[in-house]
Amino acid sequence: MSSATAADQAQENQWKPIGAAVEETVGAGDVPVEVIESLCMQCHEQGETRMLLTVIPYFREVIVVSFRCEHCGYQNNEIQSAGEIQPLGAIYTVKCTSRDDLNRQLVKSESCTISIPDYQLTIPAGRGQFTTVEGVIADTIRDLEHDQPLRKIQHPDVYAKIEKLVQKLRVIVPDQDAEAEEGAEGSSSGPVAAPSSAADSSVPMPTFTLKLDDPSGNSFVETRGGLADPKWSKREYERDAAQDEALGLKHDEQQDKSTSHYPEEVLSFPGVCSLCGSELETLMKKVDIPHFKDIILMSTNCHDCGYRDTEVKSGGAIAEKGRRITLKVEDSDDLSRDILKSETAGLIIPEIDLELNPGTLGGRFTTLEGLLQQVYEELDEKVFARGDSSEAGVTDEMQKFLGNLKKAMAVEMPFTVILDDPLSNSYIQNTWAPDVDPNLTEEDYERTFDQNEELGLNDIQTENYGHVEVPEEGQGKDGEAEKEKVVVQA
Repeated sequence: MSSATAADQAQENQWKPIGAAVEETVGAGDVPVEVIESLCMQCHEQGETRMLLTVIPYFREVIVVSFRCEHCGYQNNEIQSAGEIQPLGAIYTVKCTSRDDLNRQLVKSESCTISIPDYQLTIPAGRGQFTTVEGVIADTIRDLEHDQPLRKIQHPDVYAKIEKLVQKLRVIVPDQDAEAEEGAEGSSSGPVAAPSSAADSSVPMPTFTLKLDDPSGNSFVETRGGLADPKWSKREYERDAAQDEALGLKHDEQQDKSTSHYPEEVLSFPGVCSLCGSELETLMKKVDIPHFKDIILMSTNCHDCGYRDTEVKSGGAIAEKGRRITLKVEDSDDLSRDILKSETAGLIIPEIDLELNPGTLGGRFTTLEGLLQQVYEELDEKVFARGDSSEAGVTDEMQKFLGNLKKAMAVEMPFTVILDDPLSNSYIQNTWAPDVDPNLTEEDYERTFDQNEELGLNDIQTENYGHVEVPEEGQGKDGEAEKEKVVVQA
């Protein structure tokens, strides 16, 4: 065995999950904890620091540090990241809807900021912690109440605001000491209930959102059921110059000049399911299509009822002209072409009498085969296309049409695909790019008045939109009443 392999195995034996480390110590006298004598900063006597190297699932290696001084009783606990600073910062968002969410484990690094937007509460960066959501709120309550007696005398207004915030947080995490005292007074002989608020599911808890913003990317919130947790989300971002400076890193100014945002970033925003009304997250990402333009992909997935939807939006300005794209499909290779059909585009296949009006199927970014499959599934699932209530002639026509559509999907006959988009936001892949594709033609045309009216472009005023013309009654040269236009600044 080589020395490098032995070193790797020794390093793997050092970093173990907390559960595995505990199981190894059962029945053994040695504990896998490093003990170091260190100076107590309170009494300047020798204290004891204990360090545990461990691994957090779905995260990375960390060092749990605990200090205790036997002379003055001072003790302190913190967590330190054992890995490197990540290339991107991270924002973790957890939607806490039940008391079980208060038990989620949480890793907070020295550069992490925690916020609860529902209560306009922000916890600044400080020492690292390995705790739970309930522990963070309990520590916040304790820190806020520490100087309240002094604030009540010196700053009554600040005292009242903080007291109001503390009362709201107490609904989430009740005062355990007060509950224990009330239980002891109410029943001196009976058992005292456990003071843990997370365990008491009978007390209703208001819903709130917890956010962790860590420029170093070394913080984490526990997930339930893996990364598909509907209440949990992670978003990465690129650090700015101030954040790099705070972490002791050199900021890449050349990268700021080349790009103002991180193109691979996936954004998310909350929404409501249109079917069951449950809360869900909609994902959004900007995609650059080669030889075309930027588009925005949006995806929605409801974990309660299973509803799923995807949508494509244009990322550019409104084009001056419309565009008609014609593709002659001759073999199965043409079915694998990427196709972007915007929500304003119409689809026509003359050979099988297929015509989709603008808005049908919404925006889609898929292949030609995938688009035809979606059209077939939509038409095949129509309620009145078959059954006892349908007429024989209509059913025969529908079955004949679906048969021709299936033949087109299998390329048993050549056919033509026409995408007509008044806003020029649709696209069919040119497999010969950057050369001219002999089977693909593009034609730009002037939009008609009716098309502009349907798109709402006729009423758009791009010049002098800060002025309004107010008519006034006046007398013309020919004696007839005419309206004199007076320009008034809006």
